[in-house]
Amino acid sequence: MRSQRFRFFSPSFLALCAVVAGLAVSSASLLMARQPGAVADPSAAAPAMPKVPPLPEGTPQEMMAFIAGLKQANVRPSSRKEMIAYMRDVAAVSLQAADKILAQVKPADPLHDPAAKMKLESLMMLGRFGDEKAAADMATYAATLINSPSLELAKEAQRLVLVSEAQTILSAGDMKAAQGLVEKTTAMLASNPDDIQTAGLAMQLAGAFEHMPGGEDVAAAAYRGFGPVMSKSSNDQIRKMGESFAGTLRRLSLPGHPMEISGTLLNGQAFDPKSLAGKVVLVDFWATWCGPCVAEIPNVLEQYEKYHKDGFEVVGISLDQEREALEKFVTEQKLPWPILFEESKGDGWQHPLATFYGISGIPTVILIGRDGNVITLNARGEKLGEQLDTLFKKAG
Repeated sequence: MRSQRFRFFSPSFLALCAVVAGLAVSSASLLMARQPGAVADPSAAAPAMPKVPPLPEGTPQEMMAFIAGLKQANVRPSSRKEMIAYMRDVAAVSLQAADKILAQVKPADPLHDPAAKMKLESLMMLGRFGDEKAAADMATYAATLINSPSLELAKEAQRLVLVSEAQTILSAGDMKAAQGLVEKTTAMLASNPDDIQTAGLAMQLAGAFEHMPGGEDVAAAAYRGFGPVMSKSSNDQIRKMGESFAGTLRRLSLPGHPMEISGTLLNGQAFDPKSLAGKVVLVDFWATWCGPCVAEIPNVLEQYEKYHKDGFEVVGISLDQEREALEKFVTEQKLPWPILFEESKGDGWQHPLATFYGISGIPTVILIGRDGNVITLNARGEKLGEQLDTLFKKAG
């Protein structure tokens, strides 16, 4: 898992997130958390989880209102298992309602498109819970909607068809087919450069290829294709994403080449890149608010203590906004390596190095050899130890 800068929530985007990350639960439309502003009373016992009631008989309008009530219910599951079971039951009842509504209304009816979207969403959710038939049915049903007179419905159906193709390609590691998917996605973006959902899907897809074994070239092709289209969008967020792709391509081209590292240290002094000459260096883009980043610190500390005396150095690039919180964390964790930090009026993603190298997800860790050239863009977990063992054994 990585903390990401841009987030989009639609059935198609969430479905691809599930494909990429293997997530079990993450849906904006079926979020079962407390209502905004509610404060939990720690002394009060949590109410028992209600059972999802069966779908009552009624008109299409009454069935739609019943499902809306389920999704807005202020339930408080006591465990992840309980939450998943509740969400699965809601999705099943929602699918039943959608099918009944669609059987009673015509395509021109105001309830048709909401019911069709509810069916897509329900099938997607059930598929994410392991129902293979539901996943297959979602792809089949989406294919029937790609020429819908409703432009919004047709577009979401097209996105879901792409997601289905992506799932097959990512599972098989078929890089040739991946190139074709990139071309289809580029064409979809070009048909409406202001579509935030398609833009989010495209970014997630490019990131998925980037982290596939051997997928760097396809990822680069995706960023090259998506970037020019998105940079012309009238939507500020989409345009910024497109502009960031130049930095991403710069990062993807780093292996075998030097990496520029400059900036200001946490103590306010200028960082001296010459201090890294002849050393094996791990460049870590991170933040104290990033759970996966913090979880990786013990591993980096272990390798630092093991190889620092032999010439291993770490340079942290903090994407934090608050200096005080960062300083406190560094002190408490006793981080011994230099950390670069820049004051920012916006968010931490605006750190010059993060912008220059198109960092859109953290942790991003880059390993540099003694010759100053980048070895790998993925040096996390066991891979870091394996890389360092090889490098220092060769040197020894």
